[in-house]
Amino acid sequence: MKTNNILLKFILAAYLVVFFGYLLGPLVVMSITAFNSPSFPKLTPWECLTFEWFDVLAHDERILNGIENSIIIGIGTVILSVIMGLAGALMLTQIWPKLRATYYTIVIAPILIPGVVLGISTLVFWDRISIMLGMSSGGILHNGIFLTILGQSTFIASYCMLVFIARLQRFDTGLTEAALDLGATQVQAFRKILLPFMKPAIGSAAVLAFLASFENYNTTTFTFGKFPTLTIELAQKVRYGINPSISALAFIIIVLTILGALAHEIYRRRQQLALANGAPVAAVSGGFQLPKIFRGNPAAIILVLLALGGASTIWFAQSYSPDVCKMDVREQKRLLQEERIKAIREKRQLELQQKQHQGPDVFGGSKSSAPVTQSPGKGAFGNVFAPSNLDKSGPGAKPEESTKSPGKGAFGDVFSPQNLDKAAPKED
Repeated sequence: MKTNNILLKFILAAYLVVFFGYLLGPLVVMSITAFNSPSFPKLTPWECLTFEWFDVLAHDERILNGIENSIIIGIGTVILSVIMGLAGALMLTQIWPKLRATYYTIVIAPILIPGVVLGISTLVFWDRISIMLGMSSGGILHNGIFLTILGQSTFIASYCMLVFIARLQRFDTGLTEAALDLGATQVQAFRKILLPFMKPAIGSAAVLAFLASFENYNTTTFTFGKFPTLTIELAQKVRYGINPSISALAFIIIVLTILGALAHEIYRRRQQLALANGAPVAAVSGGFQLPKIFRGNPAAIILVLLALGGASTIWFAQSYSPDVCKMDVREQKRLLQEERIKAIREKRQLELQQKQHQGPDVFGGSKSSAPVTQSPGKGAFGNVFAPSNLDKSGPGAKPEESTKSPGKGAFGDVFSPQNLDKAAPKED
């Protein structure tokens, strides 16, 4: 029994290693390439530790413009998607039960539609609307940011609605009914009872909507117009050639994601502590106290360690210069190239010496010689053995003469049948 438990734990550990290696392996490799000096992102061979690609990223106007457009579009998509998703979830909980399945299918349908179709349909639909309203081609209905927000919100709102539905399933509708019975209006009941209950779901839906908008490519391809997002700029860079500044951007995004996850874990632990003490979250410990935050909260310790590591890395990057290492690597590459050139020259010289030691080929030269294919029968002895010589009467005779004078060959017309008639005696 004990052996089986050990084997089961070993298999589970191996599975977790393979699973997380499959998920996080490419991200780790790409993050490491941001600190390698070659101009193309690669992990091996490792050349020099450098931080120059972060500086290249900071001065890349196209990437910075794409990040700005992505943030603007993401904020607009979050606002529109959260509002529509919350409205759809509330409608689903209050609609006639026999229509809920049909309504749910209609609202969820945009998730199943390919992003390319959503992008094209958004572009065509609002273009028709602008023509019907008589608006100019440079109006808001042709603005890339506006169209991208509308196109992304069509399916991201469905994701938000699913989050809100999961939260509303645990809501006690009796609280709202009691508030209405006590004289509260629908707006007051929503603002003071339902909205505070939905705050965690609203935060989760907002984060989900922003991330889905930030990484979207299929729908944005047809709607961005003159405002390309970060994903569009990255796709264009990959098409025309990339450098490790893309890896630097990936590293920054990964670090920000980890910091956000740790901050959320710290907040969740504080919330659990507040519930355990029977007090609201804001009243825990009477403020910010480091010993109590670190107590039983490994996420806070990891966050502080990451902050210290980031600060020390920035300080080291300011004082470190990879120029000496690059010169050494360049010298090593030069020596390696010279060795390869020397080896190629020695190989060619050896081939020439082998050809000089070989005698002449008296039987036609090499097999790939062109005259052999152009004039069959010729070799080192000329065209002595050419089949056409049998029909020639002399070295200067033309091939056509053999057809005009049958019987002639190399010995003239001695064997011509006409000679028999000439030699016979004439009758009286």
